[in-house]
Amino acid sequence: MDAAQQDSTAKARELQSAWYGEPLGTLFRRLIEDLGLNQARLATVLGLSAPMLSQLMSGQRAKIGNPAVVQRVQALQELAQEVAGGHVSAADATQRMEEIRRTAGQSVLGGTAHTSTSGQQTTVKRAVREIQSLLRAISDAQDIIEASQTLADSHPELAEFLRVYGAGKTSDAVKHYEAHQG
Repeated sequence: MDAAQQDSTAKARELQSAWYGEPLGTLFRRLIEDLGLNQARLATVLGLSAPMLSQLMSGQRAKIGNPAVVQRVQALQELAQEVAGGHVSAADATQRMEEIRRTAGQSVLGGTAHTSTSGQQTTVKRAVREIQSLLRAISDAQDIIEASQTLADSHPELAEFLRVYGAGKTSDAVKHYEAHQG
């Protein structure tokens, strides 16, 4: 790899860290290990082609362009945490990965969301993750925070929305969502 390619890869990984919290290669390798997948299966569950997954992992591409894929990444991260915590069996994890895969191209905001044993809470989390994915596909966290600060005096509710969903934790966004539902 020449110096220009190395610089490009380093920049892509830096952007990935800003957008997704860490380079996608690190994130995807952890999902592969934690969920007992291979790259081809991970690509299938995410709704990506194997070459696209490889490009994202290697830093040849920086951004996941499809917000639905970002949402599936977030769902897999949550599932991996549940598996690691012993809350989900391997069989249940396999079934949940299939459910995540089937959400390809579907919106939980505009249609009927799948519910699991946690029912309404799962629906709320999925809706929140979709909102987060859409905001984060448009801009990175720092720009969202700056926009929030710009709006804070004139439109405090919008500023809070941007800050909580665009740059905050999913758990805080879920609390915000639940607090503002009729």
